[in-house]
Amino acid sequence: MFLLLLGILLLFLLFFELLIRQFSVSGFVLRKILHFSLGFILFFLPVCFSGNFYPVLLGVIFVFINGLSKYFGLLHILHDRNEKEVKDGLVSGYGPVLLPVAFVFLALCLWDSHIWVLRTSVLIAGIADSLASLVGASLGKVHIENLTKARKTVEGSLTMFGVSFSLIVACLFVFRDVFGDGLVSAPWFQLLALALLLALIATAVEALSSYGVDNFLIPVAVSYVLYIIDMDGTWLLSHFLIGGFLALLLALFSIKVKFLNNSGATATFLLGTTIFGVGGLVWTVPLLTFYLLSSVLSKLGGKRKAKFDLVFEKGSQRDAAQVYANGGIAWIIMIVYSLTNEPAYYFAYLGTLAAVQSDTWATEIGTMWPNPKARLITTLKSVPVGTSGGVSFPGTFGAFVGALLICASAIVMNVEWLTDFGIVNSFLLIGFSGLLASFVDSFFGATVQAQYFDPVREKVTERTHSFRNDGSEVKNKLIKGYHLVNNDVVNTLCALSGCALAFFFSQNM
Repeated sequence: MFLLLLGILLLFLLFFELLIRQFSVSGFVLRKILHFSLGFILFFLPVCFSGNFYPVLLGVIFVFINGLSKYFGLLHILHDRNEKEVKDGLVSGYGPVLLPVAFVFLALCLWDSHIWVLRTSVLIAGIADSLASLVGASLGKVHIENLTKARKTVEGSLTMFGVSFSLIVACLFVFRDVFGDGLVSAPWFQLLALALLLALIATAVEALSSYGVDNFLIPVAVSYVLYIIDMDGTWLLSHFLIGGFLALLLALFSIKVKFLNNSGATATFLLGTTIFGVGGLVWTVPLLTFYLLSSVLSKLGGKRKAKFDLVFEKGSQRDAAQVYANGGIAWIIMIVYSLTNEPAYYFAYLGTLAAVQSDTWATEIGTMWPNPKARLITTLKSVPVGTSGGVSFPGTFGAFVGALLICASAIVMNVEWLTDFGIVNSFLLIGFSGLLASFVDSFFGATVQAQYFDPVREKVTERTHSFRNDGSEVKNKLIKGYHLVNNDVVNTLCALSGCALAFFFSQNM
């Protein structure tokens, strides 16, 4: 059976390759047909094999075949060579490699205990994603702005949502006899609500993804949600549904008040659904404390901070990259905690939130304070306020207060882990973890973060390009740091350092 299936898949590849090379058939369309077919094939693999050895071997073989094709440009069916398709954003990117990678990973993790979760996730990744791409490319008229580098349309996203919802509903009711404790007693209306939320999650992941990364992220995201709910009991299903609803409201509210753009709101929905739904109030309140206080603070002192708008890389309306930079480490910690239930990760969670709050407050307060004096953290030389790596007394004080507020928001929730650790110890741990992490941010900002010279205004800036008065674009010259190290990278390092400091000292105090 293994050799037969391998032979059939290879014949499909060669036949489609022939259609592209000899008959100039659209590689994009054929690739989506292949993608669609793979969804069905992967779904029915457990019917053909009792164990995961041969399915995993099959996946590994195609990881190598697709990877070699990507590197050497061997198969046009897997990787675009048509200039028009590249221009129109129909590139395959790493999708053909990442889909078998996702299957191998999930087959190793879920085959023996939750094979129905694996089957559901690969069906959505194969069928819903391919149909969404086809509809978006052929019928999509309404482009979604400020979402991702790849062209996303309302029509494509609606297709992704509708097909995902239908497939998830079908799978939840077909596989109901093999549910675990978390879903076996769930009423039909909760299963429908779960299907609705999962369809939103899959659609959001697809909307934020470029270069084929959704081929990995969609099945992994769907599998994660179904797995933890099925393992942790009916109570988590209710919490997750409520958390997803609140996260959606927060995302819509953030767009309305211009805290976030479309990509930032979509990323916040995904992050909030995980933390609100899995962590409950004790994890949610510190995150909301950071998000709301920092968002409001970024809107204050607009006139005074206006002169820095062309210095900083981005404005106060955050995008997905900034959400990942500020909340990505907290998101990962929440996922790890949900799989391990290790209390120590809560301290790491507070540490990373304290770090990003400290960094945000240091910048916002430092730039709105009347006539502050800033010094470069590496040399202590006087520098203009707003310079990457510059620190000031008002900014440092604000950083420490911001970190303490994160700890206070957790203590108000009467978290047992903090009480056992000691209230004073908790304030010291989280406060100084956040403050030191903000200094780490300043250090990297002064040393490796990219800084450019703006020839139009003759100023140093974090922006790669500037615009003349006539609207023409000018490329700024790199004068310090590295192109790849922008403010989002530095913020991520700050968040990671706060996490590490809080986790380490919570275990050694």
